[in-house]
Amino acid sequence: MPTLKPLAALDSSRFETVPILKKLARTGRALAELKGIAATIPNQSILINTLGLQEAKDSSEIENIITTHDDLYKDDLFGDDLPNAAAKEVLRYRQALKVGYEAVQSSGLLTNSHILAIQAELEHNRAGFRKLPGTTLKNRFGEVIYTPPQDAQSVLTHMQELERFINDDTLFEADPLIKMALIHHQFESIHPFYDGNGRTGRIINVLYLLKEGLLDIPVMYLSRYIVQNKTDYYRLLQNVRDRDAWEEWVLYMLEAVEITAYQTTKTIHRIKATLLDIKHRIREQHRFYSQDLINNLFAHPYTKIEFLERDLNVSRLTATKYLDVLCESGFLNKQKVGRSNFYINTALYAILSHPTDENLE
Repeated sequence: MPTLKPLAALDSSRFETVPILKKLARTGRALAELKGIAATIPNQSILINTLGLQEAKDSSEIENIITTHDDLYKDDLFGDDLPNAAAKEVLRYRQALKVGYEAVQSSGLLTNSHILAIQAELEHNRAGFRKLPGTTLKNRFGEVIYTPPQDAQSVLTHMQELERFINDDTLFEADPLIKMALIHHQFESIHPFYDGNGRTGRIINVLYLLKEGLLDIPVMYLSRYIVQNKTDYYRLLQNVRDRDAWEEWVLYMLEAVEITAYQTTKTIHRIKATLLDIKHRIREQHRFYSQDLINNLFAHPYTKIEFLERDLNVSRLTATKYLDVLCESGFLNKQKVGRSNFYINTALYAILSHPTDENLE
């Protein structure tokens, strides 16, 4: 059975191969382009909210927590009024991402206390790092192929080593994208929690890119790529443990970042173009146009009267009138849940529901 070793014990020069260096250059350009286009959206919360919710859905799907876009957006609007357990669990992921983002923003570090806070938000418990043995990884035949650290002290020691690796650049001189790939593998191999390891690990990916300045806001997520390439993901994870095949794993993760960065850039371009188009048309057609109104309509694909009251500081009657007029003009689609109305920004919904469809307008 493979033994887990500290990442700092690896020889960093083994990642200076021609394929890895070429892929690093392409991946770096893709990330830089994404960082640039994201900065052109004046209200950054629009991207954080909408793309963060998409990531929450995709990351949870890897753990077989399945929900539809419609259920997810409704639950974000109506909360406890809708008994959808899967949607609520997905929304906890977005909140956990927010907790981690704010921690990295304020400290410039990504520590074990931050990681514990992320997992606690995901699972709504304070169980902390594993203290009991028994966690194993099995193949489809039920055979144990990997056993993570079992005792509490071993888990803690490995997580302390990982924390130093994440935050002390002198321990391992390599490109941050290579380090991100190594960190992700090590975290998943430590498997430090009773539950929520996969989702916590995927949040750590984007937070590390933020910590290293490769992104300014959390808008680039690998979960969709992993969903689409899940077999390779698990095969390459295991190949590192069985055959020390780190180079193949790093190339996989660099490919994931490059493709995801370009797809996210295209999605942001589409959101930006749609936002500007709707903004200009509402301004031309309706005297009640305001930037606060546009921000409300694009902060979430679904909105409701109470949100407009709050964001525009208007009465319920006025908010209802604005939304109904926008429906009549074709900007929104009015729907009903129970006795409550909600309003769909159909153009934004189409983009988020089909984020890789380049022909969608």
